[in-house]
Amino acid sequence: MLENIQNTQSHEISDIIELFNRTFSQTHNTRLVCCEPEPIYRPVDNECSFNRIVFAHGFFSSALHEIAHWCVAGKERRKLEDFGYWYEPDGRSEERQAEFERVEVKPQALEWIFSVASNHQFHFSADNLEGDAKPSKEFMEKVLIQVHTYLNNGLPKDAEIWKQALTQKYRPNIPVKPTDFMIT
Repeated sequence: MLENIQNTQSHEISDIIELFNRTFSQTHNTRLVCCEPEPIYRPVDNECSFNRIVFAHGFFSSALHEIAHWCVAGKERRKLEDFGYWYEPDGRSEERQAEFERVEVKPQALEWIFSVASNHQFHFSADNLEGDAKPSKEFMEKVLIQVHTYLNNGLPKDAEIWKQALTQKYRPNIPVKPTDFMIT
């Protein structure tokens, strides 16, 4: 049934921007912004009076992923550019890639939930194209466990609000359920 919805659902960038901004601009002074070559979060500064979640290249998946990071970050980290996260570009060592996977479990779990809520294809990301890394099976299993933990115990408040907004727009009357998530 989900596949039929995916095939008929439009995923316009303008729609997700409008939906996010309508949902969070007043309550969190935060807006979703497209398009730069690299995603980044920019808090209020001397040049802009609102927080910006900038996603890359106009990709729907990039928007969902960056919003997931915002949901995980919490109030204090939202005051820091890119939430204060370290970032190491492509070509990471095996050790640094393992660290990347460790910190990406929760954001990718939320991104997966948001993808299902919006009937959009989810792909695990190793974010290490130069290193030709693929997400490890262990990483994918940890993300799946985190998805089920969130669904069983509750999502962070803003993540739940966003999931509900996506569900209302993209799959009304079809709740997100644990059986929607499988590693293939």
